[in-house]
Amino acid sequence: MSTGENTAENTAAGAAAVVVEAPGTHRITAHEPRRPEAGEALVRVHATGICGSDREVYQGNRPSGYVRYPLTPGHEWSGTVEAVGAGVPEALVGRKVVGEGFRNCQVCDRCHAGETTLCTDGYEETGFTQPGAMAATLTLPARLLHALPDDADLTAAALLEPAACIAAAALKANARPGERVAVVGTGTLGMFAVQFLRAGSPGELLVVGTRDDREALSRQFGATDFRTKDQELPGDFDVVIETAGSASAARTAAALLRRGGRLVLTGIPAPGADGLDPTDLVVRQLEVHTVFGAPPDAWAHTVRVFAAGLLDPLPLVTHELPLTEFSAAIELVGSGDPKVGKVLLRP
Repeated sequence: MSTGENTAENTAAGAAAVVVEAPGTHRITAHEPRRPEAGEALVRVHATGICGSDREVYQGNRPSGYVRYPLTPGHEWSGTVEAVGAGVPEALVGRKVVGEGFRNCQVCDRCHAGETTLCTDGYEETGFTQPGAMAATLTLPARLLHALPDDADLTAAALLEPAACIAAAALKANARPGERVAVVGTGTLGMFAVQFLRAGSPGELLVVGTRDDREALSRQFGATDFRTKDQELPGDFDVVIETAGSASAARTAAALLRRGGRLVLTGIPAPGADGLDPTDLVVRQLEVHTVFGAPPDAWAHTVRVFAAGLLDPLPLVTHELPLTEFSAAIELVGSGDPKVGKVLLRP
């Protein structure tokens, strides 16, 4: 893997930032905080999570229009507010926070409806087209911040962005107490889906994955049954959330449902993948929802669930590395090693 110019030796002792100059090329550079302007806040970053989309940014295979180089990545983060600009409550200073990624326009009809991930003004997101949190500080619109309890664990909170995406799925699924629910996929998103569904008191909670070694963690988070996809799978579930990101996982998820059941797809398969059978969807009258990102209500729901102690991200974290080891962290995320879970960078 080419890392381009790497000046970690010169910046390790001070504030640093990752800059991906172009696909396959990055540098560790000195970081100067940007003073918050009106409506903005300056956050001291505690930790930043890495996911597959960050690896796409580095490799150069993120779809055109959804990345802008040169770029400081980092859309999963937690931190503490250090300063605010004009028009922002001073009470935010010193608060532990997480923040939404989508830089929505706030004036189109979708934004007014609260569907900020469908903003018609075009795509802008922290860590992809706007500077992200793989730096000592992050300056962003204060309206995107969600304050955490004073005693919140900021390492755990760094995972609340993927959790918010699954919160959006859980809200669309609208699982009711006593219903039979299932999750397809056992990665970070899948384990968050288990926790959100478990909080709703389901009658049964099945997890379907590809690896036996995820059974213990699935049950720790509340699963009542675990199967691998090659085993015989039951049916007649009321709700299924798919998190695996493959066309076959989507088909497996649909097959688990009863007639009239509710399916929420969160994974993004490769372009051109064979999808669900429309005849099956119509005849069985399945209700299908999709999720891309998290609107404000899903973020607020995530923070409430986290503050209530019903969401435990820490068991998903397996590696914490300094920011200067960005290339090693990217390698870990793409290694395929079953012992690698969530990887965090610390400035």
